[in-house]
Amino acid sequence: MSVEQVKVLFLPSGKRGEFPKHTRLLEAARTLGVDIDSVCGGRGLCGRCQIACMTGTFQKHEMVSKPEHLSAPVATEIKFNERKGPLPEGRRLSCHAELLDDVIIDVPPESQVHRQIIRKDAEHRDIQLNTATRLYFVTLPESTLDDARGESKLLLAALKADWGLADLTIETSELIRLQTALASGDRGVTVAVFESRRIIGIWSGLFESPRGVAVDVGSTTVAAHLCDLTTGDVLSSASVMNPQIPFGEDLMSRVSYIMMHPEGADAMSSAIQSALSKLFIELTDQLGETTDNILEISLVANPIMHHLVLGINPINLGGAPFALTVDEAVTLRARDLGLDTHNQARLFVLPCIAGHVGADTAGLILAESPDTDDAMSLIVDVGTNAEIVLGNKDRLLVCSSPTGPAFEGGEISAGQRATAGAIERVRIDRSTLEPKFRVIGSELWSTDSHFGEATKELSITGICGSGIIEVIAEMFLAGIISEDGIVDGALAERTTRVRAHGRTWSYVLHFAEDASQRDIVITQNDVRQIQLAKAALYAGIKLLMDKMGVSEVDRIRLAGAFGSHISVEHAMVLGLIPDCSLDHVSSAGNAAGVGARIALLDHDARGGIQRTVNKAERIETATETDFQDYFVAAMAFPHKMDPFDNLFSVLERPQPKAAPQTESRRRRRRG
Repeated sequence: MSVEQVKVLFLPSGKRGEFPKHTRLLEAARTLGVDIDSVCGGRGLCGRCQIACMTGTFQKHEMVSKPEHLSAPVATEIKFNERKGPLPEGRRLSCHAELLDDVIIDVPPESQVHRQIIRKDAEHRDIQLNTATRLYFVTLPESTLDDARGESKLLLAALKADWGLADLTIETSELIRLQTALASGDRGVTVAVFESRRIIGIWSGLFESPRGVAVDVGSTTVAAHLCDLTTGDVLSSASVMNPQIPFGEDLMSRVSYIMMHPEGADAMSSAIQSALSKLFIELTDQLGETTDNILEISLVANPIMHHLVLGINPINLGGAPFALTVDEAVTLRARDLGLDTHNQARLFVLPCIAGHVGADTAGLILAESPDTDDAMSLIVDVGTNAEIVLGNKDRLLVCSSPTGPAFEGGEISAGQRATAGAIERVRIDRSTLEPKFRVIGSELWSTDSHFGEATKELSITGICGSGIIEVIAEMFLAGIISEDGIVDGALAERTTRVRAHGRTWSYVLHFAEDASQRDIVITQNDVRQIQLAKAALYAGIKLLMDKMGVSEVDRIRLAGAFGSHISVEHAMVLGLIPDCSLDHVSSAGNAAGVGARIALLDHDARGGIQRTVNKAERIETATETDFQDYFVAAMAFPHKMDPFDNLFSVLERPQPKAAPQTESRRRRRRG
């Protein structure tokens, strides 16, 4: 009698499988290679294996998940609660929770063995320092019977006399601080004035620590940099996984969740606002300061995250015409969103451009300034939704393209985010078809004699985005896959690396070293997922180039954390970007984050980017009839029709292959 099987999907890794009913979650996670911590051997003592069961109907995954689809808490979990304090609401110990029916499981960051490496460091840029908030020190005369003016009027008079500031207003909350500040500072006070109009802060004596935060809210990660508003220096940086991932790994999944669960919008807004406050506390803690020093915040985000940060339901962005509730720049009090800052701190959110081209793209344009140059620039921010900018000082076109999560490891069988132990670099010998690779956390290649010793503590757990790009490009160059992306099963006669995988073939990148690990394999479906993602990106680029009337560009800039770490050569081999001289392609780093920092430190840049965005032409790929034709042609490696002569002038072009033998064809012949 067969045992009933149930399905489980783990997030954020996206790994899924079927297991017999009553399988423990920790066992299922280990079988799938899901990263869950446990140091007590599954005895329910350490509490490190906590998970949360998601609730709802998830059409994308074709699953209904409920907490009751797991076994009820057992005595060990109850005892753990008594001994170490209650588990957070909705949490279970995966070492004792058993599968009873289909579930989607969220593995929180603190339960993961390998914390994600969020590569959004602050980059050095020369930025004009012209902050919206400035500090002024004044000394007020003592009140006398002959001068009956209130202390607030004395303050305004001193600011006008000493600094030429007129027509100022004082926020009510700061009036309350004024009396105390004057009493404890020998009548000397420092005031913060926003946009030369409003007094938003008052301190006793000389205050010299005004802080601002530049924030980049991505669908996967959130990065923030604390800056000194006096010098412009970056003082501390922090980042965190976006807490909305449990609601959906990609943006449209989150909108779909809101469509099915209307209360989900408020929950997602609350989650991201809380995450921002925690980041601000972490940033100031690094300096031994408090968040009361934070006077300004500038923020970039894609349109859906933009709306959710502001507490706006993004449901309109789930379908045509993808209408934004607000597209212009927004300035408001940070505390209005519950953010942990100075009571009167101002939040500036850069403008969105179109339904799927957000404030992050505005930040990118601000950082790269393609609109001020004669050269034709192509700027691509590669992520779960790619933003594309093409233009020069005469004309600027923008669009987004739905690449999906494949470039970040999602929907890839051995895919994972960029953590220690993830394969990030790959080379394949053209003759032997043998690979070598490097993992995050070690500079050695796998063929180095000391590799095993150097990576002993890391554990090779999967392959991240840059590694996925390289391995599939290398498979194409080595003839393992054809121009159309078919794994050549005939090569199984030459190497054990090519082996049957159901009705198709796969390539083994890394053989497991013991029974506790799994082989890291590139499957036919993995290749197809990358084809779909890169075809969407290239089709968007091709659409803009045709609209612009150009057949080539002067420079290509790859932005975003992913774009900063991929090999330009391998990206071009796959056809992620159009053909051009390789030395004209470079990384723009976290350009959106740089744009947020420029907007934080240079008040004039805020009006400038709004004017630039107003002039940019928005192209909506979803309504362009040519997009599908571009997409189909771009499914081939590197492209079905574009010759890529520049690329293959420095690389040997693979020999054309006949349609490779697939497992399904072989079986039909035998039948």
